[in-house]
Amino acid sequence: MSNTRNLVKFAVLCLVWGLTWIAVKFGVQTVPPMLFAATRFITAGVLLLGWAMAGKRQQKLERADALRLVVVSLLMIALCYGPLFWGMQFVPSGTAAVLEMSLTPLALLGFGIALGEERWSGFRAFAMVLGAAGLGILFAPSIDLGDLAGGRAMIGLIAIAWAAISSAWGSVLAKALISKYGSTRLSGATTTIGGGVLLMVSLAIEPRSAEMLGSLWEWQAVAGWLFLVIFGSLLGYSIYMQLLRDIGPAKAGSFAFVSPAIAVAAGIVFADEPADPQRFIGMALMVLAAGTSLFADELPGLWNRNERTLSAKK
Repeated sequence: MSNTRNLVKFAVLCLVWGLTWIAVKFGVQTVPPMLFAATRFITAGVLLLGWAMAGKRQQKLERADALRLVVVSLLMIALCYGPLFWGMQFVPSGTAAVLEMSLTPLALLGFGIALGEERWSGFRAFAMVLGAAGLGILFAPSIDLGDLAGGRAMIGLIAIAWAAISSAWGSVLAKALISKYGSTRLSGATTTIGGGVLLMVSLAIEPRSAEMLGSLWEWQAVAGWLFLVIFGSLLGYSIYMQLLRDIGPAKAGSFAFVSPAIAVAAGIVFADEPADPQRFIGMALMVLAAGTSLFADELPGLWNRNERTLSAKK
């Protein structure tokens, strides 16, 4: 991954999506989680679609691609965030974070290989193991396996795991559509469709959802919501779509090793969370894992070149 522009986009994505954790935390304290997510996605989706239509002439959506678009929207938004928020009711947040973030890059790589978008390599495998270890170390203080007893906790774990798998599956399926119709249009369509489905689910199962939809929110929730719309979706989600197209699912998905480190660092700075030394070790491992994933294609050549240099010196 030698393209400087893509590296900058990746850094921005990690920073923005790392900070969204705080915005979500502010919002869901007073607003039903699925309603909070749904209204964010719908608003961002409508704005993105308006921006896409105001630009160059759009290619007509082919019938075969229309079904794929619906499937991608459901997988990346509705079938991801719905189960994720539901499952987190029964699973400690640290445990949920490790499970979801560890599975995301692995699932992206797996679906990428299965659908012909990625190639397996030892360096990528090393990056996955290293990143998972870093996540475990980073969130170790907040992991509580004692709270996982009982059927609901296990179903919650399954729901969180499915959220990562669903998002990864949809991301890989979206790559061809992004190349064909553009990242802005795809970002707008998927967030609008997925957010609409999520809103219907919220109104059906979340208490106070209809009431909150028609009332004024507290300023903290509004501030978090605006941050998520502007930076999390309009900027972050659009960049993610571009990276899926330009560098592939596995490399784009390595944001999951960096964003949690940024989230924890932001919590230490802005929320007075403990700055345990082991957290910094976890952060370092996760950044190393992301770097290994991003440059996995270049590393074999560098490794062989160093081997030849050492052999020549001998």
